[in-house]
Amino acid sequence: MNVTGRLAWRNLWRHRRRTWLTVGAMVFCNALLVFMISFQFGSYGMMIDATLSIMTGHLQVQHKNYNADPRMRYTVPDGLSLARQLRQQTGLESMAARGTAFALASSAERSFGIQITGVEPDHEPLVSNLPGLVRQGRYLEGLTTEEIVVGSVLARNLKVEVGDELTFLGSGRDGSFAAGIVTVVGIINSGNADLDRVIAQVPLGYFQDSFAMGGAVHNIAAWVEDLAAVQPMKKRLQALVADPDLVVLDWDQLQPGLRQAITADITSGFVMYAVLIVLVAFSVLNTQLMSVLERTREFGVMMSLGLRPGTLGRLVLLETAVMSLLGLVLGALLGIVITLYFQVYGFYIPGMEEAMAQYNLPGRLYPHISLLSVILGPSVVFIGGMLAAIYPSLRLYRLEPVQAMRAA
Repeated sequence: MNVTGRLAWRNLWRHRRRTWLTVGAMVFCNALLVFMISFQFGSYGMMIDATLSIMTGHLQVQHKNYNADPRMRYTVPDGLSLARQLRQQTGLESMAARGTAFALASSAERSFGIQITGVEPDHEPLVSNLPGLVRQGRYLEGLTTEEIVVGSVLARNLKVEVGDELTFLGSGRDGSFAAGIVTVVGIINSGNADLDRVIAQVPLGYFQDSFAMGGAVHNIAAWVEDLAAVQPMKKRLQALVADPDLVVLDWDQLQPGLRQAITADITSGFVMYAVLIVLVAFSVLNTQLMSVLERTREFGVMMSLGLRPGTLGRLVLLETAVMSLLGLVLGALLGIVITLYFQVYGFYIPGMEEAMAQYNLPGRLYPHISLLSVILGPSVVFIGGMLAAIYPSLRLYRLEPVQAMRAA
């Protein structure tokens, strides 16, 4: 360590309490930033999975025009066979074919326009959490059985219960009339009234027969275990799908509003973090400015002995760098320990468990630590502290040795 370094280290501990208070503010800020950024990024993964697990899935194979214009005629030919082939070739079992149509559903007392979705009962639970939200009755069984599961609000609007019959009338893919009578075997309660108002699922084979699909489906949804695996799986599926009219879309293309919501939340979160960092920077500014003012006479003597203002300025900056580095290391380590604890055991918010259970999700929130979440916040605090020390350093360039030595 050179002379300037030894001098900076000695100066810091001339006022231990003041130094530790400033370092403590940095440690607290850095630990909080590491935890909050990790928590924020972890919540995004849960938010994405919670939204996509309802129906969308991480990926979908569909006709190239269907996403922009979901019409009956834009189909995936021989969808069941293609889904079976893709499951075998990729080893990904969480893949299910679906078909969608609109119809008029009638019970003994009421009629409502509904959207009917044909699903594979054996594979749908691997892609969607709706099968796990059946609160009355059971989920669908068999590929061609004449049965239906509906949302709780739709069941209430139609005044039907498990065991009642529903008649639906719609239009097939070829323009023919599509009609059928199905038995309500289950009622889904997701906790979301808007969703429970539109849920109506029937076995895919029965759907294809009723709506003249001829073996076609409207999409094949896939679910992967990790968001990082979405893009590699997308490329693999696209390579396996030979039909030029078919495309593979990821969740960002299927749900563009989801990324926009995340971006808005990141922006609001970073505004809060910026306020916290500015407060810490002002704490550093106050500490270093007081240090410079207290040592005005000392600096005057040093300058009269030939020490240049630039050397004194570098001394103040070095003192700040040492404090900021201590705050960075200690704060990052504390933040890592706290985050790892909650990453293992979760963060419980009273009342959240029941609300999350309605969506078939765990009641605890889990942060996700990463290199970015550990480095980002503390690095910005370090830079902010160094910027705050520039003003006290620049004051030394206007210091006159004679006047400084006369200072009280």
